[in-house]
Amino acid sequence: MRIAAVDRPAEAAGVVPGLPLADARALVPDLSVFDADPMADTQALEALADWCALYTPLSALDTAGGDGLWLDISGCAHLFGSEEQLLADLGERLLGFGYEPVLAAASTPGAAWAMARFGNHARQDGNGGRSVYRVMIGSERQTLAPLPVAALRLSTNVCEGLHRLGIRRIGDLTGMAPGPLARRFGLEPVRRLEQALGVEDEAIEFRHPPPPLWFRKAFAEPIGRPEDAEAALEVLVDQACERLAADDLGVRRLQLACWRTDGTVRRLAIGTGRAVRDEAHLLRLFREKLDRLDAGFGIEAMVLTVPATAPLPARQSPLASVSKMAREKQAAALAAFIDRVDNKLGPGSVRHLQRFPSHVPERAAGTVPVASSGERGGPALAGACRPSSLRPVRLLVRPEPIDVMAPVPDHPPLMFRWQHRRYQVVHAEGPERIASEWWCHDPDLLEADGERMRDYYRVEDSDGRRFWVFRAGFYQAGMSPRWYLHGLFG
Repeated sequence: MRIAAVDRPAEAAGVVPGLPLADARALVPDLSVFDADPMADTQALEALADWCALYTPLSALDTAGGDGLWLDISGCAHLFGSEEQLLADLGERLLGFGYEPVLAAASTPGAAWAMARFGNHARQDGNGGRSVYRVMIGSERQTLAPLPVAALRLSTNVCEGLHRLGIRRIGDLTGMAPGPLARRFGLEPVRRLEQALGVEDEAIEFRHPPPPLWFRKAFAEPIGRPEDAEAALEVLVDQACERLAADDLGVRRLQLACWRTDGTVRRLAIGTGRAVRDEAHLLRLFREKLDRLDAGFGIEAMVLTVPATAPLPARQSPLASVSKMAREKQAAALAAFIDRVDNKLGPGSVRHLQRFPSHVPERAAGTVPVASSGERGGPALAGACRPSSLRPVRLLVRPEPIDVMAPVPDHPPLMFRWQHRRYQVVHAEGPERIASEWWCHDPDLLEADGERMRDYYRVEDSDGRRFWVFRAGFYQAGMSPRWYLHGLFG
């Protein structure tokens, strides 16, 4: 068993991470030990990464170090006045949460990582357990030169090999030709050095994709009243609608995040069935959810993101008749009502019937959420197949087997028995032959061998009732095909 992490008193006594537990107890006999919980540590780090969205929407976990975060603050520093003020504000908040953060800002991820882990020689601010390092653009080479080669995130074997050759500092590597270095140790040290110096780009996989639009409002003092939160929300929605109008876009989904003084984040989301840029309508959708927003001891900042948009060009009012204008107004009112119900009861609560591109009756139609179908009925309607003949008003959930007396090979039934009742057929139309999709495998579609082909008949019994029945497969020697009842005509 080895030490995973230590506090300040244990570190002062000589206990360091990686030390065997027996050696640690030899140094400090009354050492207090607790079982490490890596999963809980990762969850806490993920929660902290999501909280850092107060400063930038792009955050990721540092898998190389195990206890750090990547934050891409490009284009975000002006929201806090300057990059120095952003780092100072972030450090103070983390210190208030009980962390002892080490912050480093650089033009490359590699340089920032190196300074955060090994940059104690260049401390600019070591106030209260908080260290902040900044690497100016163009100064990466000289700033990183005194740091050990481990600051390049090299594997242990490569670091040991470099040490055996007397190469201990990054500055020793910068003066070497990349060819001999790559032949001796592979491409890893060359690539990491070029990434840290900005010669080669480095991609970081962030936790969430950046939203197309992002609007932030911070408060001088935490707010807690619902009226204050609503007033701030109006400002954010107004900014979003103004920006959307300039880009000829409309909202499909909006998310509001509220940062509380206790370090937690509360989120509200709304969605619309079609592209919307009506500020009053969006505020109405949010107001129905604001009562769920618990401000706690106060909200410090609010961020409104627009994860999904759709084209919404400006429209000229048509010189239309009164009836046409009334229909357009009614359609807009219906869309607004659907949005309100959908956001109140949950996404996908409001559904409508829609055709799908399939000749198989089970697949030809179904219900879909109105919000996902968009303004034109969604992509499924574009390739929908209209039936070539009359279909029944009501389909059974599953085709039910029936006993049939019918001439062979392709004649309609003369009589059939369904649910212990006998029906005498007096009229019949058909057959309508339908084959299921050979590229789809669905056991519910009766796709066993010989049953991919169906011959449908519309039949009427002696009492005037009309049914939709089909024969699955063909007649074969020694085997009769099965018959099913699939629908009822009104």
